[in-house]
Amino acid sequence: MDIYLKRRRGKILLLIFAVLIGVASILYTNWLTKKMANEERNKVEIWADAIKGINNATIEITTPEMAQLQTRYLQFLGMVSEKNTTIPILILNPDRTFNTDRNIPYREDRKEEVLQRELKKMQDYAAPIPIDLGDGYKLMLYYRESTILRNLQLYPVIQLAVIMIFILVAYFAFVATNRAEQNQVWVGMSKETAHQLGTPISSLMAWIELLKLKDVDPNLIKELEQDTSRLERITERFSKIGSKPELLRVNLIEVLNSAVTYLKRRSSDKVKFELNYDTNAYIETPLNAALFSWVIENLCKNAIDAMSNHGTISIQVKEKEKQVNIDLTDTGCGISKNHQKSIFHPGFSTKKRGWGLGLSLAKRIVEIYHKGKIFIKSSEMGKGTTFRIILYK
Repeated sequence: MDIYLKRRRGKILLLIFAVLIGVASILYTNWLTKKMANEERNKVEIWADAIKGINNATIEITTPEMAQLQTRYLQFLGMVSEKNTTIPILILNPDRTFNTDRNIPYREDRKEEVLQRELKKMQDYAAPIPIDLGDGYKLMLYYRESTILRNLQLYPVIQLAVIMIFILVAYFAFVATNRAEQNQVWVGMSKETAHQLGTPISSLMAWIELLKLKDVDPNLIKELEQDTSRLERITERFSKIGSKPELLRVNLIEVLNSAVTYLKRRSSDKVKFELNYDTNAYIETPLNAALFSWVIENLCKNAIDAMSNHGTISIQVKEKEKQVNIDLTDTGCGISKNHQKSIFHPGFSTKKRGWGLGLSLAKRIVEIYHKGKIFIKSSEMGKGTTFRIILYK
C-alpha cells in the first residue's frame, strides 16, 4: 500500500520538477529575447543614423586630408549600413511608398505583396524610427525581430516538445518492460502452483476411492469429491495463466449462478446474496468459464472480507446491444479514494494476510483475456463498494 503511495508521490514530484524546469527555461528565454530585442533596436537606430549621416555628409573639402577624412567617414557609414544582414527593415517615403528594404526575400513579381505583408508585421512589432533628412523630408524606418531572435523565442517550446517526446518514449518503454516482467512472474508462479497442486490432488482422489470401499458416510465422500473437483478446477485455472485461453460462447447467467451457488455453500449464513437478474435468462457471451468464475469468486471473497462476514452482496446484470454490464455491490467498509487507483496493482492489499494478487488477477483475466473492463463504479466509506465488469458480446 505504502509503495504505491510513494510511487504516486514520486511521479507527482517528478512532474512538478519538469514543469519548474520548463517554466524556468521559458522565463530565462523571455528575459534573453527582451535584451536581444533592445540590442536589435539599438542596432537599427544606429543603422538609421548611418543612413541619415550618409545623406547629410556636408564636410567642406579644403585640403587633401579633409577629402580623405570625408571618404573614410562615408566608408564607415556605408559599412554600418551594410553590416545588417539579419534584421528585416523597410524604409518608407513621406508618401508611404517603399524606399528601401533589407533582409526580406521575395520574387520580383510578388515584391509589393510581400512588402505590404511584412509592413503589417513590423507595425505590430515595434514603433517606427524616423530618419530626418532635412527640409521637412522625413523617412520612416520599420523593422521586426531577426531570424536569430525569432528562432530563440521558439527554442524553449521545441526544447519542451523534445523533452516530452523523450519522456513519453521512455515511459512506454518502461511500461512495456515492466509488463513483460509481470507476465513472466505471473506465468512462472501459475505454472509452478499448478504443478505443485497436481500431486496432492492425485493423492486425494486415491484416498476418496479408498474411502468408498469403507463404511463411510456417502455425504462426506460427496463433499470430498466436490472439494477435490474444485481443486482440479483451480489447478486448471492456474495452468491457463500465461497461455491464450479458449473463449467459447456460453451462457453468462449460468456461469454466474454456478459461482454464486458455490460461494453460498462456503460462506457464513450472515452473508446474503441478492441476484438482481433473471436466473433463468440466456445471455450468450464469449467466455472462458473457469477463469471468469474465478473473477466473480475473487470479488465476492473480497466483499465478504470487507463486510467482516456479515452483510449483503448483490449482483446485477444489464444486457445492452453490444455489451453486458455486471455490477457487484457489497455493504462493506468501502474503499478510500487514495486506494481506489492502486487496488488493482499486484501486491496491493489492505489486509494483514494474503498476497494482494486477487484483484490484479481479476483485472488481467477480464481486460487481457476477455478484452473487457473492470473498475470501481462507486465506493463510499462505511457504506460499501460497487465493482463493474463490462463484457463485449
